[in-house]
Amino acid sequence: MVDVILARFTSFRFSRKYRVPILGKPRRKIEDDDGGRNEAWLVFGVVVVIFSAQISWNNPSGESKKKPSLSSSSSSSSSSQEEEPLELVTLVSLASSDGGQDFFMETTADVTSQNLEYDFYRDTCPQAEAVVRSRMARIYSQHKNVSAHLLRLFFHDCFIEGCDASVLLDDSNGNKNHAIEKQAIPNKSLKGFDKIDQIKEVLENVCPGVVSCADILTLATRDAIVLAGGPFYPILTGRKDSTRSFFMEAMMGIPRPDDNINQTLHQFSLRGFNERETVALLGGHNIGKIGCEFIKSRINNFKGTGQPDPTLPPEFVREMRLNCEDDDNKATTTAAASPLVSRGLSEKFTSEGMSYFQQLSSSLSSGAGFDTHYYQSLLRGRGLLFADQQLMANKRTAQLVAAYASDDGSAFRMDFSRAMMKMSDLNVLTGSQGQVRLDCSLPVHSS
Repeated sequence: MVDVILARFTSFRFSRKYRVPILGKPRRKIEDDDGGRNEAWLVFGVVVVIFSAQISWNNPSGESKKKPSLSSSSSSSSSSQEEEPLELVTLVSLASSDGGQDFFMETTADVTSQNLEYDFYRDTCPQAEAVVRSRMARIYSQHKNVSAHLLRLFFHDCFIEGCDASVLLDDSNGNKNHAIEKQAIPNKSLKGFDKIDQIKEVLENVCPGVVSCADILTLATRDAIVLAGGPFYPILTGRKDSTRSFFMEAMMGIPRPDDNINQTLHQFSLRGFNERETVALLGGHNIGKIGCEFIKSRINNFKGTGQPDPTLPPEFVREMRLNCEDDDNKATTTAAASPLVSRGLSEKFTSEGMSYFQQLSSSLSSGAGFDTHYYQSLLRGRGLLFADQQLMANKRTAQLVAAYASDDGSAFRMDFSRAMMKMSDLNVLTGSQGQVRLDCSLPVHSS
């Protein structure tokens, strides 16, 4: 329901002065007074629904209505929150008594100083977003897995020094001898680079040197999520591209599949994400496959014990082994040796893997695509990654998992949209910062 409402507002235009959304002109001409009144009531009704829904952000699903005392310690504050009952969120019960900022005003307020705008290219390349959308539709029609690939690529870019397309670079500051993010162990299995290059090539023919690779990746990811059945969310544009790639930061800063809940929450909190946003973002695992390279150590040699993860149900271990047991005999690509292999990720990658949707029974699934089957799997102890299942090891995050799994998906889709908008604005380069690359894999060098 929420994504339908959001989709109704894809024609939003923003006040250039205040950077807040205002309704565009009605798509249908009003021909008489009665029709005008009907259109007005329709618009008013939709605005009321969105406003009442968005004032809830300070009282999310599973979140206490009581604000923790700022003078208390973080541990005591967390403890007091955990004692309070879980409140499942529906569209009817989203509004909180203490109110909150408007969703779009809150989101754009944080990035106004960064010079991001809605429809940034309206004068310099007005067809930019339409080009991205049409190319993504064509790519998706041929490669359904592109949504998961771009979502992961986008996440790995934004998590390291912000959404600056640094993960796309083949050299750093013109130094091809400098290690790049693509070579970092967590990034060796990333895919989708060629799809971004395809879109960039089209845009360079239409508007040479105008649209940044950072904006292309951000917009393409949003459109890929929508194509996979996910929610639409507005994107501000005007990002510039980094000239540097950050190898060591990528080696140390990407959350690991074997992280415990404290490590995962810490990594996300460093980027400004709270528990609710973290749980919502991890729900992106509901599309695509988890590669066997991330699964096998958990079922064969968990934490170096030579045994499976003891928290896994025995029948699930058998199922995982059945899916990945022939993995070693199938075509692989072996990456170059790295001094930091001890960080625990395999350097051998295959096309094999498992998805959350594939391993969830039809009786529990709400359908294929972008829904809550990820959270339903965690409730059954069937998280494919240790880090995923660890969401059930913390009372607070477990409450959020239960909340997302228990409704029709509306709460998850709204929270995921909001968290993705926040993610897309992490440490962006704008204005005189950075550059607009002509080739997404190479920085532009001044002559």
